[in-house]
Amino acid sequence: MRIFKESAWEIDVTGDKLTNELFIGRKKKAKPTKISVNILQAEKKSILRKKPKSKVAKLARNAEIINLPAARNGVSSKKRKSSDSTINETSIKKWKSESHKNSDPRSSANANNSATELSLKKNKKLKNLRNSSSTKEPSIANLTDGRDNSTTDVQAEMKDDKNLTNLKVSTKVIESRITIDRLQKLLAEKQQHDSIKIYKKSTEQKSLRDRMLARLKSSRFRYLNEQMYNSESWSSKKYFKEDPDAFLAYHEGYQLQVEQWPLNPLDTIIASIKKMPKDYIVADFGCGEARLAASVTQKVHSLDLVAINDKVTTCDMAHSSLLTGRIDVVVFCLSLMGTNLTDYLTEANRVLKKDGILKIAEVESRFNDVDEFIKTLGVYGFVNTWKDLSHNLFYFMDFKKDADVTKKRSKLPPLVLNPCLYKKR
Repeated sequence: MRIFKESAWEIDVTGDKLTNELFIGRKKKAKPTKISVNILQAEKKSILRKKPKSKVAKLARNAEIINLPAARNGVSSKKRKSSDSTINETSIKKWKSESHKNSDPRSSANANNSATELSLKKNKKLKNLRNSSSTKEPSIANLTDGRDNSTTDVQAEMKDDKNLTNLKVSTKVIESRITIDRLQKLLAEKQQHDSIKIYKKSTEQKSLRDRMLARLKSSRFRYLNEQMYNSESWSSKKYFKEDPDAFLAYHEGYQLQVEQWPLNPLDTIIASIKKMPKDYIVADFGCGEARLAASVTQKVHSLDLVAINDKVTTCDMAHSSLLTGRIDVVVFCLSLMGTNLTDYLTEANRVLKKDGILKIAEVESRFNDVDEFIKTLGVYGFVNTWKDLSHNLFYFMDFKKDADVTKKRSKLPPLVLNPCLYKKR
């Protein structure tokens, strides 16, 4: 049994000891030499020079000092001279191999002494951990065995590698998705560009035709407009009756002009009539499409030279079919056209009630002297109650019927305004 107790020696020392005890009968103990002690001290110093960064590293350093080889803890590693006696070589090899296995550090856990030392170390570490629990030592699982930490580190590295691989794959997927989205966006932009190009091409083709038609309409409108300003109302009525398309052409040209105006005067008149009592009766001379009648709640008589729709009554505005003194409001919105304006205003005086309202909206270029125009209307039985001359293009004026002038028609002064002639564009 003595051999098994001393089996932790190195291979050569074990062989010599085995030979001495079995065959020679010597029982000498190996004395530690100064060289082995110096080696042990040097290794301890080298280990102690390492400054641990944490308490776990400090415990690992102490364990490394404790686990120094037995041969360096006082046992001489110097080889002894082998004996001259003849021995059984097979038995020596057998014992040497067993001793080599027991002295291998990787399999030291299989020996009884190594197991005992490990259990003592674990108990000591657990005791130290319990004593220093208030200082928040690391977990027991990380202190019981140094190999557990290495295993955990390896697992963590493997997990990091796996996460890195997954990250690379996800990055590639995202990049591929970005590429697909970019391609789809470029394709959509190209299709939109092509559609816009086709639309522009078709628009250019249409616009050429439309421009030609617009020019023809504008030219015809200017001609008709000039004829109406330089003719009496009965002549214009006769002309449009013989050629109804001429009035449609005039009306379309007029709408094109209205679209270019910064302000439509009819909108101002509609807004003012909406504020009047709902039982008022309105007469719209030169109504066009009868938009005034469609925009207010009051009853409106829409009069014009030609009836565009069923709301319009065809008549010569100098001689309407309205009853005398039955109208509350008479409107002339850009409709004082012709050379017989005196007839228009005497007709308005006839159909209006006492204190009835006359509303006029005209292009400012038609007036040489707006004050002189207001003064002349006083002779026609109208008193000016309100005017708005602030607009650059249109003048707005309101009058109240003060007297009946139907019997003085022949004595009234002539009323003349400049014709509104549209320039060629």
